[in-house]
Amino acid sequence: MTTELPLVSVYADESCLGNGKEGANPGGAGVLIEYRHGDGRISRRDLWVSEPATTNNRMALRSVSETFLALGAKGQRFRVQFTTDSRYIVDGMTGWVFGWARAGWKRKTGPIENLPLWHDAIRAAAPHAVSWQWVRGHDGHPQNEYANHLATRAAAEQNTSGGAVDSAFETWLAAYRAKGGRVSEIAPFPDGAAFKASASLPRVP
Repeated sequence: MTTELPLVSVYADESCLGNGKEGANPGGAGVLIEYRHGDGRISRRDLWVSEPATTNNRMALRSVSETFLALGAKGQRFRVQFTTDSRYIVDGMTGWVFGWARAGWKRKTGPIENLPLWHDAIRAAAPHAVSWQWVRGHDGHPQNEYANHLATRAAAEQNTSGGAVDSAFETWLAAYRAKGGRVSEIAPFPDGAAFKASASLPRVP
């Protein structure tokens, strides 16, 4: 039963330095993964990747595929509330991909941008029950701001976490507030009883 799957909360963001400009633009994707234990404690893990020449949309898709590859590394399945400030991801995963699949992964207006990466993201996410959620970026949401920090740092330093690692969220948040950064209260862990997964993703070739 889907309702018996463990619940995790994911916050993802992407960055591309010089997105859209001429030349090779380095980018990164950052992910914060939260898990609540039976006693109420929240465990957090960080994940980030980078590419030397990319776009915001490519890195947004990488944030999806890398998250679900990490979560499913041992064959595990989860209920996942995936929160991002990328409408490209939320609109795509809740709408566009179904039309593309019905049309044989084509569209009348021309080739689908980043189609191999869409397929990678769908394959990685498909085994899980996912609720795709949008949040306004750069609006003081602590977990989203932290994911942005991970993404921009990865883009600038061109490195990768090599999978999910112990999170520095609380240390970062304290330092960010100490420097005058404005953020709201930490978003609470989602209510498992109220969790509702988005539609199951279509099959990919």
